[in-house]
Amino acid sequence: MEEQWMPGSKKEFMSAIEREFRLLLQVVENLTDAQMTKPDPGGWSPKDNLAHLTEWMNILIGVHLDKRPAHEVLKVAESVAESWDMEIINPVLFERNKDRSIKEVMDDLKQVYEQVHARLDAMSFEDLLAPRHAEDPEKRPILLWILGDTTEHFLEHRETIERGIKAG
Repeated sequence: MEEQWMPGSKKEFMSAIEREFRLLLQVVENLTDAQMTKPDPGGWSPKDNLAHLTEWMNILIGVHLDKRPAHEVLKVAESVAESWDMEIINPVLFERNKDRSIKEVMDDLKQVYEQVHARLDAMSFEDLLAPRHAEDPEKRPILLWILGDTTEHFLEHRETIERGIKAG
């Protein structure tokens, strides 16, 4: 993982996640149904981006926090998850969600975000700074993976959605 921002406190950590989620919602809640389902040049609609974020928040809970096997959390064959290759996993997640309604995707997004928020809120800052993998020689904290699946991911997909809307 590349060098990334590290919050100095639990409050700063939670505020960053909440801010990015709020900014994401501000963008998508103003879109029409036609805009929500119109694919961008990469083939993903805003709805697809939101379903993707929901899947990855579920991965955050299941794999990173609960330490369950990735294939179990993803509900895929072990062979799909074993290499942790996004070029394999993300298309599977896309196909799973592409025909879902806007309401279903939005409701799931908000529900899973609330689950993530509650789980993180219950953790101490010391827990967040604990190494993700005991055998990691760099002792990288789980907080880095959490930020990757929340603030950084919300920002990335918000910007993707905004570009897609402008291109449309």
